[in-house]
Amino acid sequence: MKRSHKGGAFVILPVFLLTMVDMAPAGVAQNAGQAIDQATEKAGVAMDATREAVGEKAEQVGDYLSDAAITTKIKTEILADPLLKVFQVHVITTDRAVVLSGEVDSQQSIARCKEIAGGVKSVKSVTSALVVKGSK
Repeated sequence: MKRSHKGGAFVILPVFLLTMVDMAPAGVAQNAGQAIDQATEKAGVAMDATREAVGEKAEQVGDYLSDAAITTKIKTEILADPLLKVFQVHVITTDRAVVLSGEVDSQQSIARCKEIAGGVKSVKSVTSALVVKGSK
């Protein structure tokens, strides 16, 4: 009987060891899966933050281009207007708010420059610092 008992131990021990070996990869796989999930989540958060930052920068660039386009449009229309005899008109646009400065030949020219600037699409406001030449 002792002999069979010893033989049983030789059979049970390898089965126990094989069972333990089979369990180890499952735990390792689970840990690896959790690590991958965490890394994926962190990457997703980083991508969202990057997307948001890029969107904000693109919006800022879009605003700048809009301001530049507004300035160009106003200058072009003032120069092309047959009713205006302008000497020197400066146009500055910031956040779609336009400031006109410089010299013109009459009060009517000031009013016309303001009208032109106010009529350009996307302009929020027009401020005039224009003066009639010789009236300083």
